[in-house]
Amino acid sequence: MADANALRVLQVGAEIYPFVKTGGLGDVMAALPPALVARGIDARLLLPGYPAILRQFESTSVVAYFGPAFGAATIVVRFGRLQGIEVPAYVIDAPFLFERPGGPYIGPDGRDWPDNPRRYAALGWIAAHLGAGDIDWRWRPQIVHGHDWHSGLAPAYLSLHPAAPCRTAFTIHNLAFHGLFERDAMAELNLPARLFSPDGVEFHGAGAFMKAGLRFADRISTVSPTYAREIQTEEFGCGLEGLIAQRRAVLRGILNGVDYSVWNPATDEHVAAHYDATNLDGKRAAKAALQASLGLQPRADAMVIGIVSRLTHQKGIDLLARNVADLVRDGVQFAIVGSGDRDIEAALNACAASQPRSVAVRIGYDEPLAHQVIAGSDIICVPSRFEPCGLTQLYGLRYGTLPLVRRVGGLADTVVDAEADALASHRATGFVFDRADSASLVAAVRRALELYRSGAAWTRVVQCAMSQDFSWDGAAAAYIEMYRELVPAT
Repeated sequence: MADANALRVLQVGAEIYPFVKTGGLGDVMAALPPALVARGIDARLLLPGYPAILRQFESTSVVAYFGPAFGAATIVVRFGRLQGIEVPAYVIDAPFLFERPGGPYIGPDGRDWPDNPRRYAALGWIAAHLGAGDIDWRWRPQIVHGHDWHSGLAPAYLSLHPAAPCRTAFTIHNLAFHGLFERDAMAELNLPARLFSPDGVEFHGAGAFMKAGLRFADRISTVSPTYAREIQTEEFGCGLEGLIAQRRAVLRGILNGVDYSVWNPATDEHVAAHYDATNLDGKRAAKAALQASLGLQPRADAMVIGIVSRLTHQKGIDLLARNVADLVRDGVQFAIVGSGDRDIEAALNACAASQPRSVAVRIGYDEPLAHQVIAGSDIICVPSRFEPCGLTQLYGLRYGTLPLVRRVGGLADTVVDAEADALASHRATGFVFDRADSASLVAAVRRALELYRSGAAWTRVVQCAMSQDFSWDGAAAAYIEMYRELVPAT
């Protein structure tokens, strides 16, 4: 039972681990709310009613009916608890919008669902009604905190009700996804025509969920301090840098955390052997098990590079794909798990076909295998062209799998390059390169390979990496500080 005087915050997002996850957003939605609750916040969730989520509710009660709206004849808002999630949740039960095959945003044909604007407008609209006190008379949030573009219309809807006491926060997880919709859709999204303007939701002739969140939220955050600076520039701002720079006074970067109850090599149920920084025997066993399961040559001396990623241009995997053969000749093996662009998938599959004892590729996402790759590899490679925060490198640190990353966004904030001074002062935790080109990436891999062959120096870096603390405690405290700017303690 929450303290009656606790700050009430509604967390709004389109994914939640382990039920629906396409990236880090799902991990954040599962980990941040409990971390807030642990610090005395009365947090609740609002989620779309995908079948994978509805099935996980232990029981629900109906708190509101709406309809017709957003193309659905009826929208039912239910309240209950998800299995394994210690935070109460509202769920939008609207089969017309959310009950369908494929992923949450993309159909079996690999294309976005054409009604995605209506589907996620419903999410923001229900969030705004909860914030305005129109749905649950027993609980009304003081702050609606939306995550990424899917929730971007919530602040816009609440701005239409100036008497509503609810404040809003909006977190950018990836600015590249704008959530675009046609001007003609304004009416069916329950938005007045006057909001389709440069000072509203209009973005180069279309409407944009992301712009709505940036324009109308009372506070804006993104998921690392470096990315908060980067998105105010033309290189990383995705056309919204001007608006973001205008709102810099209410923008902050709060680094994501890691749920160490899930990502911990000492307790991970998915890995072949447990280990910690004081005893790395289990890591060597995890590497041997990974090589065996993927059909890689069982060589302890081979440096295994793991990749667990969307295989897209953003993630920079193409930079690696064109150099796999050369690096294999240097003594490197690859364990790759992910899916994405067909040409990158094809290039990686071709590498695996030509050198199956050195390159293993598994297309698709497999949570247990992801843990096994992170535990059993020596390097976790995240060569992103841009990276708001990144969680994979944080998992790698805890597992003693040294991150090899480009110096952007959260990667720059979390990995200390193994250059001479950092090695001498025992601060190094991985390998960092600057330019988004193959030559820079290959040079970083070869630096890593040289250190790997040094033995004791490598082990010291591994132990330093494993000692880093990126738990959710610090992130939760920073979010609460932001909330208290909006609703000061009484």
